[in-house]
Amino acid sequence: MNWSAIASVFLALAVILGAFGAHGLRSRLDAYSMGIWEKAVFYHFVHSLGMLIASLLPRAQALSSEAASNVCWLLAGGVLIFSGSLYLLAVSRVSILGAITPVGGLSFIAGWLLLAWYFVRQGAGK
Repeated sequence: MNWSAIASVFLALAVILGAFGAHGLRSRLDAYSMGIWEKAVFYHFVHSLGMLIASLLPRAQALSSEAASNVCWLLAGGVLIFSGSLYLLAVSRVSILGAITPVGGLSFIAGWLLLAWYFVRQGAGK
């Protein structure tokens, strides 16, 4: 997988969706739904940056390619599930979508904790 390219596309989509929210949805969504949309964009952006950074760590020999890929899978899953469910919730107001969001949050948490675990494990061998 080319995680650097995937992260770059995710980042472009975060900008596009942020601009769409600000310019295309602002007059169509109430304040509550707009807040949900903005939260989705924020988490989408931050975790896509995390994917990009994690994808570059093997080049700096700070992490193996396999470890970086594992972290990127979790962060990408989080973006798709967490932010994706919030985007849909904001525009549809189908409240059951909010029940899916925590699964994406857990994916984010798992990705960051896995990255920490890889770093601790590497440090223990030195």
